[in-house]
Amino acid sequence: MSAHLDIDLDVLDANLAVIRERVAPARHMLVVKDDAYGHGVAPVARRAWDAGVRWFGTFDVANGIVVRQELGPDARVFAWMIGSREDAELAVAADLDLGVGDPDLLEDAAAVRAQRVHLKIDTGLHRNGIRPEDWPAVVARAARLESDGAIRVVGVWSHIAEASDTEDDAARAVFDWAVDEARAAGLDPGLRHLAASAASFARAEFRYDLVRVGAFAYGIHPAGGPEADALGIRPIARLTAPVLAVTDDTVEIGIGMLDGLPSALAGRVSVGTPGGTRRLERIDATQSQVQGWPDATVGDEVTVYGPGGSGECTATGLAEAIDTIGEEIALRVSPALPRRYRRDVSG
Repeated sequence: MSAHLDIDLDVLDANLAVIRERVAPARHMLVVKDDAYGHGVAPVARRAWDAGVRWFGTFDVANGIVVRQELGPDARVFAWMIGSREDAELAVAADLDLGVGDPDLLEDAAAVRAQRVHLKIDTGLHRNGIRPEDWPAVVARAARLESDGAIRVVGVWSHIAEASDTEDDAARAVFDWAVDEARAAGLDPGLRHLAASAASFARAEFRYDLVRVGAFAYGIHPAGGPEADALGIRPIARLTAPVLAVTDDTVEIGIGMLDGLPSALAGRVSVGTPGGTRRLERIDATQSQVQGWPDATVGDEVTVYGPGGSGECTATGLAEAIDTIGEEIALRVSPALPRRYRRDVSG
């Protein structure tokens, strides 16, 4: 008996359909960074491709190469962080679209003759990106490199904070200015992408040509924001653990900190059990203690988060108890825990 993560790819399909309808006519770039938020990049990318997704976004080149190997030459794979010329060379060899947010990395991209470059403007989040005061010189340099055949700039993009409409509106103004500057320099960035999950759903003016949606595709709703039901999405994963021992008042379950359960959750959240909702009382390295229930039996299954458990909790629900976000809970699940891909994890 061991803890495991059940992943329902049929629910992924349904979420992708909701996203596609919500953001049209913009195209959906499915973000599969960090092993598809811990859900398994190869099976997720394959199922998304079969569902009609044609763009995939990854943080690093290595993850992008996995997507390319899984899906073949027709998928568009965007890697938005290259750390060196060697990284850029690997990306070009794998036919990835490259995010470039630094003048030196632009030179690296040119050195390996990258033909699908997306220039990143820093719109205020300061998560890399070319500073506005440097942007005119950089796009002028990019235009010269493009004229020489060293690169081809196909897009302009950025991240936004999604902290307030006022901040996001200011960021969008910078973004629009950056696109105009790029065009004035002689570039033709036909792909503009600014919005991630929340903004792509809430604000049509942020959608442009592509939207990078990750968390919502996996049914992870924003902390402090609308619930999944309100967004029309459902969690695709359920994290469960077996009962290992039963005493009069408590139950030991087979999951702990080493499996990815934050110790700070102890005493703050409840989990789903055959006896209903019970408090998660202690989290140790490999086991945790849950408030007991009548007729608890070794081998019973406890739902830590996800659909189908009595007293269902979500990754975001756990996250809010410790002032973080649902993505962090999902990403903490150990890669050593088995992932089981099946239909209808809610049953």
